[in-house]
Amino acid sequence: MKSHWQIAIALSLAVVVGALAPVDSDVIAVCGFVGGLFLNALKMVVVPLIVSSIINAMSTFGDAGALSRIGIRTMLFYSATTLLAVLVGLTMVNLVQPGVVDGQPARELLGLAAGGEKVSENVSGAKLSDIADVFYRLVTANPIKAAAESDLLGLVFFSMLFGIFAARIPGSAGQVQRDFWSGVRETMMHITALVMRFAPIGVFALVAKAFSSTGVEAIRPLAMFFFATLGGLLFHMLVTMSVLLAVVGRVSPLRMLQAMTPALLTGFSTSSSAGTLPVTLDCLRNRAGVSERVTGFTLPLGAAINLDGTALYECAAAMFLAQAYGLHLDFATQFVIVAMAVVTSMGVTGIPSASLVAIAVILGAVGLPLEGLGVLLAVDRVLDMCRTAVNVYGDGCGAVVIGRLEGESGILKQPD
Repeated sequence: MKSHWQIAIALSLAVVVGALAPVDSDVIAVCGFVGGLFLNALKMVVVPLIVSSIINAMSTFGDAGALSRIGIRTMLFYSATTLLAVLVGLTMVNLVQPGVVDGQPARELLGLAAGGEKVSENVSGAKLSDIADVFYRLVTANPIKAAAESDLLGLVFFSMLFGIFAARIPGSAGQVQRDFWSGVRETMMHITALVMRFAPIGVFALVAKAFSSTGVEAIRPLAMFFFATLGGLLFHMLVTMSVLLAVVGRVSPLRMLQAMTPALLTGFSTSSSAGTLPVTLDCLRNRAGVSERVTGFTLPLGAAINLDGTALYECAAAMFLAQAYGLHLDFATQFVIVAMAVVTSMGVTGIPSASLVAIAVILGAVGLPLEGLGVLLAVDRVLDMCRTAVNVYGDGCGAVVIGRLEGESGILKQPD
C-alpha cells in the first residue's frame, strides 16, 4: 500500500480513537509516548541531513562552466523565483490567518502543549531583535557547537561555503570530499526513509492524542491552512511564473502549461522532483523545444536546489504555527523565516518528507517548538503532491527563460 494511503487510514483511525478515548486513558498515554519517539527520530536526522544535502548541492558550482554565463543566469532566476514563492506564502498566511479561529489562537484546538507565554520567551530569547543580529548569527564562530545546539542558521551558511569551496579542490583530494559528502547524504536519506516508514504510526499517535483533548474542532484551522497554502501554490504557478514567462522569456504561459503537462502529472503522483527529472527533460526538449545544452544544465541543477513550492510551504507552515501560538512576529523574525525557507529548500530534493525536516530547521531558528510538526502531518501528504508539481514547473520555466535569454528562437513555437 502506498504511503499516502497508509497515512490517510492512520489519520482516519486516529480521529475515531481520539474522539472516543478519554484524555487520561492508557491508550492516549501510549500515543503520546509513540508520538514523542517519532518526533525525536525526526529531530535526530536534521543536522546531518541538512549539512550533507547542502554541501552536496553546492558542490555543483565547482564543476567546469558552472559559474559561466548560463550558470549565473540560472542561479539568479532560481533564487528570484524561490524568493517570490516564499513571499507569496507569507502574504497568503498573513491574509487568511489560518492559525487564528474566532479571533483566538488555535493552540488549544490543535493540541499544542506549550503556552503562548513560554513560546514568546523562546522567540524573544533567540536574539532576533534586529536584522543586524540575524547576519551576526549567520556567521557562526563554531560550526560544531552550532550543530550540537541546533543553531542551524549559521550551520546552513557554513555548509553552503564548505560545499562551494570543497568542489574547487583539484585532483583526488577534491573528489574524496565530494564522494564523502555524497555518501553521507545517501546514508542520511536511507535513515530518513526508515524513519518515514513509521510515519503512519506517528501520525496516528500524534493526531489521536490531539483529538482526545480537542475533538473535531482541530480540523477547522488545518483546513484553513491547507487551502491558504494551496491558494499560494496556485497563485505562484499560474500568476507569478506566467508573468516571468511572458515578460522575461517572451513566450506563451498557456503553451508552457501544455508542454509541461506530462511532467506536472508525474510530479504530482510521485511527489519527487528528482524522480520526475527524466520526464521533465523529455517535455522541455521534445515538447518545448529547448536545446540539450540548456536543459542538461538547468534542469538537473533546478531539481537539486530550485524548490519553489517547498519553500512556499515551509514559510506558510512556520507562520501558521506562530499564529496558532498567538505570536505577533516582528519584521526581523519574519525576515529569518523567509531567509531560512529560501536557503533550506536548496539541496533537499529526493529526501523523504524533506519539507518536514526543513520546517524543523526554521522552527528551531526562530525559537518555536518542534511539536507543531505533528500537526502538519495531517495535511502534509496532499500538499506534498501539490508543491512537487510546482517545483517541477518552476524548473521547466527556468529552462525556457534561460534558453530564450541565450537566443534560442524555436522554444514553444512548434506544435505539441
